[in-house]
Amino acid sequence: MKLSRSASWFLLAFGVWSWFIWITFVKNLWNDASGLAFDDAGDPTGYFWVHLLLAVTSFLLGTAIGVIGLRGVRAHRRERDKG
Repeated sequence: MKLSRSASWFLLAFGVWSWFIWITFVKNLWNDASGLAFDDAGDPTGYFWVHLLLAVTSFLLGTAIGVIGLRGVRAHRRERDKG
């Protein structure tokens, strides 16, 4: 299967966006002062674990999608350079 150039760039951009969004989300989750992520004793709550699992899963999927996009972009560049 061959991806179009625009689809490859879209997938790569999605992967980069996922890194930015989910790393920021985990930092904010870790520093949560609202009482949702950590109880009064400072132990993680169910809210914390569910959202951490969501973030890690989304981060891994975004990484995989970004890698597919990167491979597509590189393939187009090799094809262009071959002439």
